[in-house]
Formats: sequence, structure tokens, C-alpha cells
Amino acid sequence: MIVAVASAQHRPSDKLRMAEAVIAQYYVDTVNEPKLVEDAIRGMLRELDPHSAYSTPEETRELNEPLQGNFSGIGITFNINKDTLYVVQTVSGGPSEKVGMLAGDRIIAVNDTSIAGVKMKNSDVMKRLRGPKGTKVNVKVLRKSAASTDTIDFRITRDDIPIYSVDAAYMVDENTGYVRLNKFAAETPKEIREAISKLQKMGMENLILDLTDNGGGYLIAAVDLLSELLPSGSLAVYTEGRSSPRYNHLTEPSSRAPLFGKGRVAVMVNQYSASASEITTGALQDYDRGVIVGRRTFGKGLVQRPVPFPDGSMMRLTVAHYYTPTGRDIQKPYSKGKGEAYEKDIADRLNQGELMHRDSIHFADSLKVNTLLHGRTIYGGGGITPDVFVPLDTARFTKYYRDVMAKGVLNQFVIKYVDTHRKELKKRYSRDDDFVKKFEVTDAMLREIYDMATKEGVEFREEQAESSAPMMRAVVKGLIGRDIYDNQTYFKVYNGIDPIFQAALSIIKSPDYDKLLDGRLAPFETPVKSDKADSGPSSDKNQ
Repeated sequence: MIVAVASAQHRPSDKLRMAEAVIAQYYVDTVNEPKLVEDAIRGMLRELDPHSAYSTPEETRELNEPLQGNFSGIGITFNINKDTLYVVQTVSGGPSEKVGMLAGDRIIAVNDTSIAGVKMKNSDVMKRLRGPKGTKVNVKVLRKSAASTDTIDFRITRDDIPIYSVDAAYMVDENTGYVRLNKFAAETPKEIREAISKLQKMGMENLILDLTDNGGGYLIAAVDLLSELLPSGSLAVYTEGRSSPRYNHLTEPSSRAPLFGKGRVAVMVNQYSASASEITTGALQDYDRGVIVGRRTFGKGLVQRPVPFPDGSMMRLTVAHYYTPTGRDIQKPYSKGKGEAYEKDIADRLNQGELMHRDSIHFADSLKVNTLLHGRTIYGGGGITPDVFVPLDTARFTKYYRDVMAKGVLNQFVIKYVDTHRKELKKRYSRDDDFVKKFEVTDAMLREIYDMATKEGVEFREEQAESSAPMMRAVVKGLIGRDIYDNQTYFKVYNGIDPIFQAALSIIKSPDYDKLLDGRLAPFETPVKSDKADSGPSSDKNQ
């Protein structure tokens, strides 16, 4: 049978609609029309650029939620270990804390549905724990102590739970503060202002801003952050595209001076710092406002406009490029329709030596620009290249360490250790600073980890285990500290061996700081003996 199609002139979109209608009506088998349309949209977007994308209603909710600042749930941070949900922390003042749930509790059932030992996916657990504000959920908990194991039934009323973008804000020394930002979300400007204000009251004169592994988020949050570091009314970033005229995003024109308009700034970045992180980093470098420390950032400089559909799904279509104040295009090169090659870029950087050696980064003269205050030479061409390059040293990030992490062995050990020693640790170290200074991960603890890894099928490699031991000690100590105190404790511990942090602290305290900013000292590479694995402990989930 031949289906007749009108011969009049049609637009390409008419052909697409006609094809879908014909398939739906005449195809030999039943067709899932919604999926057919979704696949067509995805296929079209794949031919455009690496960041134009389509998301289903559920995917859209999951994408937006971390950036909106809160959700409704029971207020816990958890890990799933060996099919058991382990409560790492309860949110202060949240629903779970109010009914008496404690860190270390195991949730074994939700509304009479068992979630322990049934290999339930994280997304399925989330669906059961989250829900509209004011609704109630019954949670059965297994609580272990030195004397007994008890089962407790809680009835919890869900409430709005904040999602924080500032992981840590503490004083490194008498005049240097450290702020770690994990994303740029709706509440980020408020959190940043609170963090800076708190540290200034404690004597902060220098700021280390940690944007490593920060994949970005809202553009306006980056502009608001820059408003606290740059003069009022400064150009923070501009966007421009074929159908999108140039638009200048300026820092807040306010009579109030920036919170940290004076004082030294060092920004920590790596190859996973992207988008809004690069907007922030690029502007600070363009204005000679801070020293950038780490490795070349990801290079995500495409602006997506959200196009919502009535069913809650969404298309995010690239409509423009981000440009730093000097006109640098943040976006790294890509070939349309070659998404797989784009996704391999970080691996290619590793294979080509860029992550280990600054001189493996090659710049074309056409990409050269000059900073706006001192006129020093910097380059565009994708991502932001740091002023102080910190190479990735793979000596400590061995295959053995990677396999131990992948099997979740460190989390398993920490859960077991904290279960047994929680009260003892809290009594011995009343403050997390005492824990950071005095607690040690012993050789016996490492041997227990090695034995646990062997039982999980990870072959013991003595030489690699020795190379990775300093990193493993730091991660284990940080995870224990996080379980006993809070998330900030992890970074207090880990920064002690993180070469990007160490380089940032060194340069911010050095007389060479000003020489880097005014061009008297050329960008350089720091010698290091270790690096964080760029894959820290597995992320906890919030509910």
C-alpha cells in the first residue's frame, strides 16, 4: 500500500509531523507515540551540540531540584551500603531529628515496604522518602549499640528540606578563610554572603574559593557571587548568539560595597569545574582580582534556554555562548553530532599529558588577550587556564585504590567503625578541630580495609597499596569526621593532602601573589607529589 502525501511545498517541520502521523497510523505493530516523539527530539538535538538536550518530566524534576534550594522530605543524608540505607546525618531541626532519628540508624522499611536487602535503586528509595510537605511517612529503623540492637518505628511529617551549595566555610589560619562551593543554585548568593560575613568576623583577610568539581548551575548565582568580589556595575559575563543579541550581565549596581572587594583571592579549579564556575573564574582572572590555581577547567560555555512542554518534560536548547569580560569564549571546540568524542575530552587530556604538564596545553596566538587591570597575557579557546598549574599525580591514585573505592569498601569500613566508636570519638574529641589534629588512621585500620577489599574480590597489590596509603588514610579520616561532626570536617581533613589547596594556600600567603597578578611573574607549574583522585568519596543522598 502506498500512502499518498500532498505535493505542495512543505516546511521541514511539516515533513516531520507527517512522518510521525503516518508511522502511528500505518506501522505494522503498535507504536508508543510519546516515546517515538521523544526519540525524534533527542535525535534532532544530538545533531546540534553536546549540551542541547531533552528530559522527561521525571528527569526534569531531578535536574531542577538541586538548584531550587529545597525539596520536601524527611531530612536525612544517607548512604546505601550492601542494600542497607545508612543514615549519615539528620538535618538540624528537620523532621527526622525532631522525632529522634540518629546518625547510624538503618532504615529497613518505609510504609511497610521493605527497603533493606532487596537491591532497591536510589531513585526508588527517594520516591518513598520524599513527598509533599505535611504528608506523613512511617519509617522502621534498626538501631545498633554496644549493648543491643533495637527496632524503632517512627512516624515522620515531611517538610521542606534545604539543599546547600556551600559545603564548607572555615578559617585555615588566623587571616585566611576557605569556602567550598559545590554548585550555583538559587540560594547560593545568600549562602556565600553568610559564609563570607562569618569568616570576616573571624578575621579573614584572604579568601580561598574552592570550585573544584563544581559543574555550575544558574548564571545569575555566578553574577551575584562576583558582585561580592568585584566593583559595583562591573561586566561579569556577556552572552551572544545568532538569534540572541549581546547581553551584558553586570555585577549588582549597589551603594553597598562588595563584601570582599579587597583582600587576596585564590580560586581552586580542575577539569571538572564548568559553566558558572568558569564564568566566575574567568571574570576574576580578567580583572586581575584573584589567582587561579589548579588545572584547565572543563570548557562549557554554551547557554541553554529551557523550553518546557505541557507534560512537564523539557528541551534545553543552546541559544548563545558565554564570553568573559575580555571576550574569551569559554566553550571548548566540538564537532556537531560528535557527542561521544566530546565526552572523551577529559580522558584525552589525560592521555595527551595535559593533566600532568602545563606545557602540554597549546595556545594559538589568535586566542591571546590581555587582562583588564594589569594587561598580562591570558588565553581563550575553551575553559580557563590557571595562573598556577597543579598537575595530577597518578602515583597515589593507583588502580588498587580505584578498585577499593569502586567496591564501596571505604564507606563499608567507616560505617562499621563509627558504629562501634561513635560515643568514644565524641567524648575524646569534643570539637572537630581536635579530631582533625589528633585522630589517626592506624596501620591496623588499613589492614582491615585491605582484608575487606579482598573479600569483595579486589586483588591486593602491596606496592600500589603503599602508594595510595596517604590518600586512603585521609579519605577514611575525613569520612569518619563527617559522620561524627559534619560535612565541613571532611574538607578540613582532605585539604591537608590536597595539592591544589596546598598550592592555593602557598600562593595566597606568598610575596609572589602580587607579582602573578601584575605580570611580573609568569604563570607556572607547581611540583607536587600527590593529588586528590578527582573522585572523592561517593556522594551522599539527601531526603
